[in-house]
Amino acid sequence: MATTQSNTQHEVLEAVIIRFVGDSGDGMQLTGTQFSDTSAMFGNDIATFPNYPAEIRAPQGSLYGVSGFQVHIGSVEISTPGDEVDLLVAMNPAGLKTNLHAVKPGHTIIVDTDAFTKKNLEKAQYDSNPLEDNSLENYRVIEVSMTSLTKETLKDVQGLDNKSITRSKNMFALGMVYWMYDRSPDYTIDFFNKKFKSKPEIIEANTKVLNAGFYFAETLELIPNAYSISPAKMPAGTYRIIMGNTATAWGFLAAAEKAGLELFLGSYPITPASDILHELVKHKHFGVKALQAEDEIAGITSAIGASFAGDLAITTTSGPGLALKGEALGLAMMIELPLVVVNVQRGGPSTGLPTKTEQSDLLQSMYGRNGESPVIVIAASTPANCFNFAYQAAKMTLEHMTPVVLLTDGYIANGSAPWKIQSAKDMSEIKNNIVSEYHENWHPYDRDKETLARNWAIPGTPQFEHRVGGLEKDRISGNVSYVPENHEYMTKIRAEKIKRVQNYIPDLTTEFEEEGDLLVVGWGGTYGSLHTAVKKLNEEEGFSNIGLAHFNYINPLPKNTEDVFSKFKKIVVCELNNGQFAKILKINFNNLNLLEYNKVQGLPFGNGELAEKFKQLLVK
Repeated sequence: MATTQSNTQHEVLEAVIIRFVGDSGDGMQLTGTQFSDTSAMFGNDIATFPNYPAEIRAPQGSLYGVSGFQVHIGSVEISTPGDEVDLLVAMNPAGLKTNLHAVKPGHTIIVDTDAFTKKNLEKAQYDSNPLEDNSLENYRVIEVSMTSLTKETLKDVQGLDNKSITRSKNMFALGMVYWMYDRSPDYTIDFFNKKFKSKPEIIEANTKVLNAGFYFAETLELIPNAYSISPAKMPAGTYRIIMGNTATAWGFLAAAEKAGLELFLGSYPITPASDILHELVKHKHFGVKALQAEDEIAGITSAIGASFAGDLAITTTSGPGLALKGEALGLAMMIELPLVVVNVQRGGPSTGLPTKTEQSDLLQSMYGRNGESPVIVIAASTPANCFNFAYQAAKMTLEHMTPVVLLTDGYIANGSAPWKIQSAKDMSEIKNNIVSEYHENWHPYDRDKETLARNWAIPGTPQFEHRVGGLEKDRISGNVSYVPENHEYMTKIRAEKIKRVQNYIPDLTTEFEEEGDLLVVGWGGTYGSLHTAVKKLNEEEGFSNIGLAHFNYINPLPKNTEDVFSKFKKIVVCELNNGQFAKILKINFNNLNLLEYNKVQGLPFGNGELAEKFKQLLVK
């Protein structure tokens, strides 16, 4: 096995941002994931951003078919995948053209020269070859015939066709980058041995090409030395790198275990939420029951049935699916059953931008049902804390007997970060409202005096027979009721139940400053970008007194929200939509004067653009 070089001079860096780009068939997601996992094993702090087209196989060489993976590693705190990149690995002209703007002047670009054919240049809408027309003179360009070198490396390997050989070129690029940043290929070689254990020829081919790229980089005069990034200083514990969707799935597993209930998932596959279903089906040994339903409506209604039968029930989707689930979500709210709906937001409307990120489903989650049908709405904010908020969503739905909508988004769902593995004994207790001991005056809509949660009587339990359904029910018996005063009472009591959740969620806190000139407000997956930008400005002379208030609890809002807002001269709400959370804040606080900064491009906020906007607000 290859190991990192021992006699090479290392330039020590605090952090580096690398982006791998190419056709959707070039394996850029795998390449980026392997580099990320290796760096995490080394101990670096890390954040990733996969970015790929919606088509399963977009036209080869096309500009809109470029697939990319950005990774930011460091020995310091890393909160985002970063803005401008230090190294761009471009496997074709289209990848170079669509990503060149992100490369810092004077920094490095590695290209596969074999891909810069006349045909590919035309597909990328180049009038001339950028490797020959001096248009890249502001960068350090490393030209490598990766495809040819890969074929030469594998000429003696038996059992591989030409397509399989060519597809291995991404490992040549990965080997080069491993050498450049003092990473060992050993972790990736172990990955080959496990993933392809039944295909020894694939193991041999990928290992050979990975090592070939590693040693090829060592011979290049354009790379005079390797770079070294030390491990990051993190709180003691055992870590692993985790994607947001995986963390979400594991949070529900932990909650079901803690609550002593079986976990049921009724779901219909939809980008970018499908990986939660894929992950949970792996864990039948934990009592998981997963149903891939024929459509979105069947997914949620099967989950409602499982909840009625006593399971911790969840359903997963994205924006278009949430629209289809709206009527059934209202049913769960009316019956007052526990149910978690996970909405991994993506660009809309309609099919929109299915592989791009957005925060445009907030108002839909709050109000997208007929009648007065309030539900709890919370949002995760990092890939790692998707675990915590999945757990919290399960706890809240079971303890308050009402549906919970958990919002994540494509950015944090597909992104990854280090996650400190948690122990079940350290997690908060999860209670439920299941009744088992009958008493003479029992009724299905008897309520807890503090939470207003109703009884949860499991069907088949002797003497706990009762009715459920979508028609309005009597406030005590649960029987169908058309009494006008009863309907008004039940409408208000369901709303009051949501409001009382305020008593069980943490107060809003601010980072950096508790009072000052500017409060930056965000929610959900924008946290990393906002945190990084505000931290940077607070470290600059003349731009202190900036605070950050980031919301995870949206319905209801934390009790002290208005008090926190009152301590800042200006408030700017930053969202990846046209101002939906700002509208909610204005509804709740009539006299609030809010500024807004919105972006709807299918991309996360850049740290630099945020910092510039905040500076403008401070000097006005």
